[in-house]
Amino acid sequence: MDPLVFYSQPGIITNTGKYASLLVDLSDDLASLCSVVQSNMVHVFSAERLGLNLTEDQKSTLQIRPIADKLALMTETNDQPLSVSKPLGQRQVGNCRDFTVFLCSILRHKGIPARARCGFGKYFDPGQYVDHWVCEYWNSAKKRWTMVDSELDASAMEFFNIKFDPLDVPSEEFMTAGRAWELCRQRKADPDKFGIFDMHGIRFIWGDVVRDFLALNKIEILPWDGGWGFLNQKLSDPLPDEETLVLYDQIAAMTLEINEKFPEIRAYYKSEPRFHIPSEWGLKEE
Repeated sequence: MDPLVFYSQPGIITNTGKYASLLVDLSDDLASLCSVVQSNMVHVFSAERLGLNLTEDQKSTLQIRPIADKLALMTETNDQPLSVSKPLGQRQVGNCRDFTVFLCSILRHKGIPARARCGFGKYFDPGQYVDHWVCEYWNSAKKRWTMVDSELDASAMEFFNIKFDPLDVPSEEFMTAGRAWELCRQRKADPDKFGIFDMHGIRFIWGDVVRDFLALNKIEILPWDGGWGFLNQKLSDPLPDEETLVLYDQIAAMTLEINEKFPEIRAYYKSEPRFHIPSEWGLKEE
C-alpha cells in the first residue's frame, strides 16, 4: 500500500467510530484544528501553571488509549461542538501523546495522511532532549511530511520561549527516537541527555524507538505501556548482547527511512510477535 493512502485512514487507536460526526464540520485549516485540540484538552503538566487543580478522576483520562473513548468522555463532560472552546476545568486531561493522537485522528478523518511520531523535544529544557510526541502530516502544498506540535498553544510558546512555528517543527528541534538511538549508538550523543524526569538513558531511548515503530504502524500506545514484547525490560536492566543491539539498530534505522522502507516496516511489524500488543487491551490489530 502507498504510505499516503495508509496514513490517510484511521487505525485502531484513531478510529473515531460513532463519534465521527463530531469532526464533520471542523475546518481544514491546520492552525484551526490545533486550536480545536487545545480547546478541548489541557496538558497534565500545564494544569498547575494555568491555575487548575486536577482531581484523580481527571488524571485518570491519561489511561485512555482509543480516541473514540476520549471523545465519548468529552461529550459527556460538555456536549457543545468541538469547535467551541471549553472551560479549563471541563477540558480533558492529556499529555503530548494524547494531543498528537487527537490531531492525527482529525486529519485521518479528513483523509489527510498523518502519523504520530515518538521521540524527543529539544525545546522544553535547555541542553536536554525531553520525551515527547508530535504529529507528522503530509503537506500537499509543500510535497513533504511536516511535523506539528498541537500541544503548543500561545501560553506554552511563551512559557518555553519557543520561537519556531509549531505548525512546522524543525528537525533540529524534535528528534525522532530512531535518530536519537542512532546518534547514541555511534557515540555522537550522550544517552543520559534523553528522557524525562529521572528516567533517561539508552534503554529509555529504545522504549521510544518501539513506540515510534508501533505508531508508524498506526498503533499509538501510551507512553508508559510496557511489560510485554520489546518493552519487557526495566530501565535498570543491563544492556542486551551485541546481537540484540544490532537488531535494535536495524529497527531504529527503519524508522528513519519510513517512506522508502514502508513495505519492509509493515511486513516486519506483522511478522514480529514482540510488537503485537496484549490481547487483554481489547484492541484488534490490523
